[in-house]
Amino acid sequence: MKADIVDQLKFDANGLIPAVVQDFQSGAVLMVAFMNKESVAKTLETGETHFWSRSRGELWHKGDTSGNIQRVRKILLDCDNDAVLVQVDQQGNACHTGEYSCFFNRVFESEKDTAGFGQVLGSLMGVIEKRKKEQPADSYTTHLFQSGIDKILKKIGEESAETIIAAKNPNQKEFVWEVADLVYHLLVLLSARGIGLAAIASELQRRAGKRGKNGK
Repeated sequence: MKADIVDQLKFDANGLIPAVVQDFQSGAVLMVAFMNKESVAKTLETGETHFWSRSRGELWHKGDTSGNIQRVRKILLDCDNDAVLVQVDQQGNACHTGEYSCFFNRVFESEKDTAGFGQVLGSLMGVIEKRKKEQPADSYTTHLFQSGIDKILKKIGEESAETIIAAKNPNQKEFVWEVADLVYHLLVLLSARGIGLAAIASELQRRAGKRGKNGK
């Protein structure tokens, strides 16, 4: 079956095919790389992304040195079979610069453009993971990690109480503000416990697939 997938692909004259890597949960585009038959086969075999480096002329395993591996959830082909979309669970940041996605240089943005909730969560989680790793001195997130799990839990308790109070009041903007604070601190807690968004998404998906009583 896996060999059949490789045979479907239309590689260019250099034996390569472009691969767009996308966060499975948030939909964010993380990076673009190239694959050859060997790297496609290795990706299918291991369940983690492998690419072909055109500059070094060798196979490379994403995250082999950084630890920011990509666990493959789904691979799709375009209509001509000459490009692949690899949907992954990203561990850490995808970009070698430390950014969550390689596509962080904004050159145009519509005034009405608003990123999807999943994309925002994925991007924010990437920033949080970066703070945990680099520990910049002027970062509130760094302060939370350095203060320990009890401090993070205390903040979640405070933000939960403030969210409840805000929900009882008519001010919608204040309620949204408090919910955002709570979500942020929950992401910090997940990171502190070493749990990614994919685990939460999988559990929610599992629950959504359950049938209620009487098959409803």
